[in-house]
Amino acid sequence: MANEEFILPLAQTPLFQLAVELKARLTSFGGWEMPVQFVGIGQEHQAVRTAAGMFDISHMGKFTCQGMGLIDQFQRLVPSDLSRLQSGKSQYTVLLNPQGGIIDDIIFYYQGEDATGQQHGVIIVNAATNAKDKAWLLSQLDPNLAQLQELPPQVLIAIQGPQAATYLQQFVKEDLTPIPAFGHLNATVLERSGFIARTGYTGEDGFEVMVEPSVGVQLWQNLFQAGVIPCGLGARDTLRLEASMALYGQDIDDTTTPLEAGLGWLVHLDTKGDFIGRGVLEQQKLEGIPRKLVGLQMQGRNIARHGYQVLANGRIVGEVTSGTISPTLGYPVALAYVPTELAKIGQPLEVEIRGKTYPALVVKKPFYKKAY
Repeated sequence: MANEEFILPLAQTPLFQLAVELKARLTSFGGWEMPVQFVGIGQEHQAVRTAAGMFDISHMGKFTCQGMGLIDQFQRLVPSDLSRLQSGKSQYTVLLNPQGGIIDDIIFYYQGEDATGQQHGVIIVNAATNAKDKAWLLSQLDPNLAQLQELPPQVLIAIQGPQAATYLQQFVKEDLTPIPAFGHLNATVLERSGFIARTGYTGEDGFEVMVEPSVGVQLWQNLFQAGVIPCGLGARDTLRLEASMALYGQDIDDTTTPLEAGLGWLVHLDTKGDFIGRGVLEQQKLEGIPRKLVGLQMQGRNIARHGYQVLANGRIVGEVTSGTISPTLGYPVALAYVPTELAKIGQPLEVEIRGKTYPALVVKKPFYKKAY
């Protein structure tokens, strides 16, 4: 009998039909059928930088966790010191393997301790790594001290931009103003219970709202009618790259350590005990890292794309992980791993594009930073 290849159908979020109705251009991403753009990447990007845009990120993995030893259990799995978290605060961090490589980047939202001493939290992970992360966490957590539950289908909408709070506030009972960056709370959204965090992936102020599917559909429609621009994965990518935010599977993966990836601010060796991968990170701190993720500015209009080779004096020294032309800045930017000795600001390098080499300079990250 001939071998037949079975292809699983792409999953769709509860907001998928709304994207179809808006004639969004669709793409496959992490096993999901997602909008890559609605009115155009440039216009969507500009909306987030100047006013507000909204993204369907319901495909991301969502978990609740609880237990008497919840924080202690997670302390073993990440390099960040979670013991400092107060209720209503969150930590962007990374799950590490024994080699110090990044299994995934996640956000851990701490919801505090109840009257019985149980600690509670919410974890958001990347869509493409959801199953892998779940298996890893379940294999590492002591079920007597920390329990993990994957949430049933929920809508997760990111409302991002300098006017995000103004638009969202119309549909939320609680005052959004006091919520600090990386703060979160259980809130009343369209008179129903929801979860709101002041987090995002665009380099702008904004919120991520998690609600039941029916509420999410209504919220998306209300935000759209209020004037918030729907945005797809294309603008999400250009926005996060301008802000030098890492994309898992491109800029970081299980072969890169947080120190190599420029995420040293997540590594709290001095304030916490043992954790998976600590020995590798201690050694890198002591001996120095062999390579570093740097920002590149192309000296011209040629765009360095993922996988393109980086050269120094005609010799291949690294590889581009992400690259685009920056809609905000108007010139091509990229992220790339290069040897540490070539990672200094101002270092001239070259990128091979379709068989020719073009000049680039190592520049400071992030490429774009919002004005306060």
